[in-house]
Amino acid sequence: MAEFSWVSRSPLEHALVEGAYGARGVTPGISLTEIRNFDLIQIMARRGKAADLASDAKARFGMAAPDVPKVVSASDAVLVWSGPDQFFVLSKGGKHTAETLAQAFASSASLSDQSHARVLISISGAKARAMLAKLSSIDLHPMAFPVGAAAATSMDHTSVTLWRGADKPDGQAAFNVLVFATFAESLWHTMLDSAAEYGVEIEYSEEL
Repeated sequence: MAEFSWVSRSPLEHALVEGAYGARGVTPGISLTEIRNFDLIQIMARRGKAADLASDAKARFGMAAPDVPKVVSASDAVLVWSGPDQFFVLSKGGKHTAETLAQAFASSASLSDQSHARVLISISGAKARAMLAKLSSIDLHPMAFPVGAAAATSMDHTSVTLWRGADKPDGQAAFNVLVFATFAESLWHTMLDSAAEYGVEIEYSEEL
């Protein structure tokens, strides 16, 4: 009988090369970081159960789940709006998996484990908005897209979930992109092409 083993690999394993990319001799204007090894569960209200979902989410996470395009942070998870009456639970460490959340939402929602179906990319730096403006029609001006804002949109004809995270310690804005794993490498190369003129620092991280 043949033996099989499962080794989790990033869809960007071969495309992501750590280090500097693009314009040389300048301070990199953009940082591109793939976030690896996270738990991502999509929670979708069953028909007529939106109010129950909201109640169950508050009981589980100690706060209301987002019901408009935004993200909220619990003590050990980030709740990301993903559409009407649905949201993602993004976390680390195995506390919020489909199995551990199933009982909490047994009567109000359906759960879908997206942990290995999506790639998470963090984008920051002085030129982050300039690069994103080449790929998305979303208005990312701080007044229009403040910290915590989210959108289900497209980048270079690829469906993504985009949100603005907390600013970096140096005050630069930080954006996060969730993209389907099958499109991640294509979008990654497009991001690199769009960012090259500003200088790019590329890395991956195990931290959210």
